[in-house]
Order: sequence, then structure tokens, then C-alpha cells
Amino acid sequence: MIFRTVLIAFCLMIVACSGDQAQEDKRAQAQAYYRTTNTVIPGSDEIIRFPALLAPDPSRPKPNLDRKAYFGDLHVHTTLSFDASAFGTTASPADAYRYARGEAIRHPSGFDVKLAQPLDFYAVTDHGIFLGLINDAEDTSTAFSQYELAKEYHNINESVDGGLLDLAKRSAVFGNFISDVVAGLLDGTIDNSVVNKISTSAWSKTVEAADEAYVPGTFTTFAGYEFTSSTAEREALHRNVIFRGTERLPALPFTRFNSLNPEGLWDWMDKLRDQEIESLAIPHNSNGSNGAMFMFTDWEGKAIDQEYADQRLRNEPLVEITQVKGTSDTHPLLSKNDEWANFEIFPLRTSTKLLSDPPGSYVRNAWQRGLSMEDRGAGNPYKFGVIGASDTHTGAASLEEDNYFGKIGSFDSTAEKRGSVPASFLYGTLVKLAAPDMVQEIDDKVYLDFSGYHYWGASGIAGVWAEENTREAIYDALRRKETFATSGTRIKVRFFASYDLAAADLTSPDLIKNAYRSGVTMGDTLQASNDRQPQFLTWAVADPNTAKLQRIQIIKGWLENGEHREQVYDVACADGLSVDPQTHRCPDNGAQVNLADCSRTANIGSGELKTLWQDPNFIPGQDAFYYVRVLENPVCRWSTWDAIRAGKTPRSDLPATIQERAWSSPIWYSATTQQNNFVN
Repeated sequence: MIFRTVLIAFCLMIVACSGDQAQEDKRAQAQAYYRTTNTVIPGSDEIIRFPALLAPDPSRPKPNLDRKAYFGDLHVHTTLSFDASAFGTTASPADAYRYARGEAIRHPSGFDVKLAQPLDFYAVTDHGIFLGLINDAEDTSTAFSQYELAKEYHNINESVDGGLLDLAKRSAVFGNFISDVVAGLLDGTIDNSVVNKISTSAWSKTVEAADEAYVPGTFTTFAGYEFTSSTAEREALHRNVIFRGTERLPALPFTRFNSLNPEGLWDWMDKLRDQEIESLAIPHNSNGSNGAMFMFTDWEGKAIDQEYADQRLRNEPLVEITQVKGTSDTHPLLSKNDEWANFEIFPLRTSTKLLSDPPGSYVRNAWQRGLSMEDRGAGNPYKFGVIGASDTHTGAASLEEDNYFGKIGSFDSTAEKRGSVPASFLYGTLVKLAAPDMVQEIDDKVYLDFSGYHYWGASGIAGVWAEENTREAIYDALRRKETFATSGTRIKVRFFASYDLAAADLTSPDLIKNAYRSGVTMGDTLQASNDRQPQFLTWAVADPNTAKLQRIQIIKGWLENGEHREQVYDVACADGLSVDPQTHRCPDNGAQVNLADCSRTANIGSGELKTLWQDPNFIPGQDAFYYVRVLENPVCRWSTWDAIRAGKTPRSDLPATIQERAWSSPIWYSATTQQNNFVN
């Protein structure tokens, strides 16, 4: 019995139990083909029409011209994604939208999950590759389920217990599904038209669920999907594609089987735009890309030029700066003078245990690289704004430190599996014997380390400033980059730049109206005006359900003698404290956390911070970017909550507390009169 359990654990760790050698060779060949070849399945140029939505409710509030902050998630997987289904997820797109509205839904491990606060907008973005195919493999009533390769997936979701046997079976599904299907397409045992028909049907269900859940003025949904592209040399070049409307859409998503090269995706999006089908793509997990997300060269290794820059920015105006698999703001090796750079860093390449190279993998570094390219006349492909997202694979975004339930269903549904508490003696011993690289010994205790889950975070959220909660208004905010990101809380952050704010009254009810009229907001470019120095207005409001604010920072990036430079400025301090003009730092406000029960120091911090600021090191004519980072007082990290609830001591190698935060999209200061902005 013990031998059998060890064997099961070993199968789990190596992803799939081996079958006969011929089958394994076939899978290996298919996987190699999948990683190196563009076209496996011919694409479809067909456009499908969906029923027009009902006219807007005339009783809903009128648009707010000063704009309002709305919070959402544009990176959500359901059972229609092959990996989410393998993780035990049965939640449909409709279930995901119910969750976002504040209803409880069932987690794959059998308990209910519910948001502390409903969201304003949501998009189900299941993987475009083989969309819905694993569901047909599981359902024995379908034609696809009768293929030989589908039989091991029959009824796999009938019982989900999260035990070793269950996880081993699911690892085999996840590890073999794509290579088995690709092998079947290559040798002709699977009919390509059958695969396309299933994916077309699943895509239609996704769009229909979005339309059914859309309540203009109250809750907004978008049709979307994930484009995934990785090769042996380029990691994690993944994007979520979001469509502005649903009346006319492509019959099938464009996937890595049409092109591994993201430039092929942009060509497809441009062709759709010519047919008045508007969309944008949002890259994610650049932190795990090993430098491949923000390179100085294109896919073929050629130097980036203006044409490339224009096309990329036209199609990718935004990037995810934070999500469950780590934060991509910056890295301690890139920002050695930024005391807050080491925040929720996931150091590994996606789906590996190899370290990811920081240069070219982080957002601040990309903005700096963009300045370098623009300085050389090559255009700036990295003039993007930021959002946060969850990348949940359960349909349910896990956003709260004190209620974190992971992202991949039965695989990380307990503190033990997440590696935040020591493994049980039996479980830890078996895994250690079968696969010693899948455990860690910390403080003489054994912790599971399946895929670096202990590095993951309860993150994140997309924030937009829009006139109303409708597809049109929120999409247009995304397009103009008037967006911000949070690590999971509902911090609201404003950011403006102008030459006419010096005498602004911060208490005036017309402050925002005047800021819009006289300057630019986040995501935009402020052009030089002779040698005049701009003023920056920033305003942050705390989430009333989490910790209070500690400080607002403005981070500047620029070039000096061709070298990247950056500076972090504290610009507003909580509790009436003042910024030190020499260090540009707020004093410590004394906020602490009691690690015995995660209680926090009372009556410290601010519910709102607001200030006007000028760059003390401003140089007229020097191109630069500025963005805001807002920090809350410290709170317990989810891993600490796990340990306390289990009666264990938190791991010493993980931060016991974190400072939740928000990031604005940048404002660029340009000495030239030319802007590289795509306007919808």
C-alpha cells in the first residue's frame, strides 16, 4: 500500500504516469512540434453575429463627466480552459459572472467562495487553444469523447477529493492533453473540423454568457480569451484579448496554432479592426518571461523600428503589473535604491523551476527601454498603461489576504498544498522520497513545493476611471490608459500633470474638472512648454474594508548619458507627517502588525491622501515618465493567515506581512511635439 502511494506521488510530481514507450515518443514529438511550429490548425476568417443587446435602461444614472473609479478583473478561467478543467474546475462562464456580482459559487475542492465586495466588471478569458475540447473529451455523450485519446478523460470531474490519487490523475490530464490532441491532428486520427466545431461552440457559449450577465450601468462584461505563446527560447508570451463589443466577432479565437509570434496576433487584430471589430491585447506574467516580453528586438531578432512600435502600441496599450503569479512592477536587482521593490516577487520562469532573468521582464524596466528606443528614433513600443488581474482558474478571483483560496482548484486549495504550513509527516515523507525537488526544508520542517505556490499572491484588480459602468465607457478608459492596478484592495488613485495647477485649491469641488481641463491624466503624454515645469496632482482614497494608507510615491524614470535612471519620491505622508526634503522619504508612521493574531495598530494611517508635487530634479527638455505607487499600512500576508489558523509558526523565508498597494499608469513628459498614442 505504501509503495502504491509513493508511486502515485511520483506520478504527480513528474506530471504524468508513463505509458508504453511508443505513446511517450509520440507525445514527445507532438510537444516539440507544438513548441516550434506556427500552424497546426488552419484559422478561420469567418465573422459571426450575436443578437443585439437591449437598449440601455433610461433610469440608470447619467454619465459622470469627472469619471468614477470602477474595479474589475479581465483574466479569468473557467472549466472551458483545458488546464482549469484538469484542476477540477466545473464553474462555467455564467458561474464566474455570478461570483463577480457577489454570489457564492462552489470551489473545485467542495467549499463555497465569495467576494467580500462585488466587482464592477469582469471578463472570462479562457485559453483559446482547444477551447472547450477537454469538456467534450470528458462528456461520454459527445463524438469527440469516442476518440481513443479521450477515454482516459471520461467523467474525470465526477469526484474531486484533492487526494494524491486524484491529483496524480489530474496531473496526467494536464500533462498529456495538448500533446495527445496535437499528435492526433498530425497523424490524422483526429479530424480538424471536429476540433474547430467544438471550439466555435464553446466560444459562442462564452460570448452568450457575457451578454446575459451584462447590465449596463451596473455590471459590465466583455468577450475575451487568452492567447498563449511560449517556445523553448521565449517564455510566457501570453496575452488576454478583450473585445469592445459582441455584435460582430470572429468565429474562432486566434491562437498559438495560427502563429506562435505575437506579431501574427496583432496582424489579425488589425484585420478585424478594418472590419470594425475593435479589440486590445493585455500581456501578463512578464516577470516569468526570462526577458522575452520587453526585448529590444522583434520575434525574428531584428531591431525594433517605428512600424513595430506603432503596431504593438495600437494593439497592446496595457499590461498586467500584478496577478497571482507575482508582481511585475520592478525587481530588487533592477531597482537597488527602491526599498519597496521586493514585493510579491515570483522569481521563476513560468511553469519551470528556473530563475527568470529580470531585465526585459519587468514593467518599469520596459518603460525605461522604451525611452531608450525612442531616443534612437526607433519609436516606443512600451508606452503602455497598467492594470491588475487574478489569472484565477476556478472562475473566482482570490483577492483577499485573509481569505485566500489559491488559483488552481484542487491543486492549491489547502495551506499544506500551498506550502504555507508544514506538510503532514506521511504526505511530506512520501513526496520527499518520490520527488525530493518538490519539497523544501525550512527551519527543520518539510514544506511542499509543487510549483512555487508559496510565492503566489492574493492579487490583483484592474481599476479604470470612466464616465459610467458600460462596455463603451470602460473599454474606452482601457484604450486611453486611464487605468490603475491594485494588489487586491480597492484603493482609488488619481494622477494628473499640468502647467496650470500651481494655484489649485485641493479642497475645491471643481478640482478634478479643472485638472482634466488644464492638463493630462494617467496614460497620456504632457508635451514640453518652453522651459516651464509641470505640476503633478495625485490623490488616493483607501479601501474602507482594508488597511489605511501610509504614503503616496511618485516614481520617475529617465535617461542620462544613455543610461537608465530612476528615483522614488514620497510625496504625501499619512498621519500629518512630512516628507524629508533630503531623503524624499516619509518618516515611519509606526504602523505594526501583531503576528499572534494579525491585528493591526489602531488609529494610524489615512483614509485619503492628496497633494500637488513638482519634480525637484526636473530638467527641461529631458524625456521622462512618472507614475504613482500608493502604499497601505502593513497587513498579514495570506501565508501568515494560513499558519496562524493552523496553529503553526509562519515560514521564516516568506514575508510575514506585506504592504498592499496601487500603481497608476504613467504620465510621460516629452520634449518633442510628436506623440506615439493610438486613439480609438
